[in-house]
Amino acid sequence: MSRSLISVEDLRRRAKARMPRFAFDYIDGGAGREMALQRSEAAFRETCLTPHVLVNSATPADLGTRFLGRDWTLPFGIAPMGLPGLAWPGADLMMARAAEAAGAPMVAATPGTARLEAVRHAAPTASMFQLYVGASAEITEDLIARAERAGYDTLIVTADVPRPGKRLRDLRNGFSLPLRPGPRMLADLLRCPAWSLATARHGSPSLVNLADYAAPGASASGLAALMARQSSGRLDWQVFAEIRKRWSGKLVLKGVMTADDALKAHEAGADAVWISSHGGRQLDSAPATLTALRQIRSALPPDVPLAVDGGVRSGEDILKALEAGADFVFIGRPFLYAIGALRAAGPSALLEMFAAELEAAMALTGRRSCTRDGGERQKAC
Repeated sequence: MSRSLISVEDLRRRAKARMPRFAFDYIDGGAGREMALQRSEAAFRETCLTPHVLVNSATPADLGTRFLGRDWTLPFGIAPMGLPGLAWPGADLMMARAAEAAGAPMVAATPGTARLEAVRHAAPTASMFQLYVGASAEITEDLIARAERAGYDTLIVTADVPRPGKRLRDLRNGFSLPLRPGPRMLADLLRCPAWSLATARHGSPSLVNLADYAAPGASASGLAALMARQSSGRLDWQVFAEIRKRWSGKLVLKGVMTADDALKAHEAGADAVWISSHGGRQLDSAPATLTALRQIRSALPPDVPLAVDGGVRSGEDILKALEAGADFVFIGRPFLYAIGALRAAGPSALLEMFAAELEAAMALTGRRSCTRDGGERQKAC
């Protein structure tokens, strides 16, 4: 990685300079005034790690961990994200290949820009599939069946989209699919010729996982309308129980923010609970995910695995989440910043940066492993 790109904020600035505004704002923005997004980032900034000395760290700390019945090289992975191809064409597969090489999970998204089968092919051992339960039970069932046929062993059910969030940046930019360039957007595209030419060659990002369910020859706007129906209020505890019966692999409920819901998910057969505010893109008044993690960890039996995302911007943040009780940490936006800044090299470079920062933080706090007891574990303050 370039010496000028040594942090997530560096990658974000470079991505912003290299991407059209509407594309960057879609990736970077949150719902409403973006308070939920800011709150999650602030919770990590305001949390301390206590140094602990005279713990022999002559050999690197063990970053491996066990999650969902699997041994992973790293205690963090790549969260599902909608329309990642806005960062650069092929972003989904760039992340999948990097995750596979690093021994970290990558979650393919229903609103991805590569087919779920292609992501599984690119990451045959590391990929998981994230499911939106839409208005159509038939489409939901077929997505599950496709994931099954593709060889996915873990299904992530996203629970926090009964309605789409109101994202002011997208509304102000007039962002929609297909892209309809007006004078402002055309000027934006001319400012970023490399992105514009690459996107023209590969085609505008599209919700390809839903193409099978649209009318023949459906436009990108038709696919977008179909995706909007995937933001459905149909998902409830009964539907989740039906999915549990249907799916024989590992099942995770994502988007949980309260201890009550986490306990219900565990009782309903979830193999893990994923604490998430959808990257601050749904409810602007949602609390910080790190705050919710601490509350949920204290309320659940210690053997219930917890994952968390939202606001993680460094290896030290990953350690703070582990100290707060997470068994695994997922990271979203920074990987799209990395692709926007560095193209195909971005995801691997960021995985390496996070791993190095995490190991250094562990050495400084006397922690030798990423398991929940952490060896000589030091609590975050």
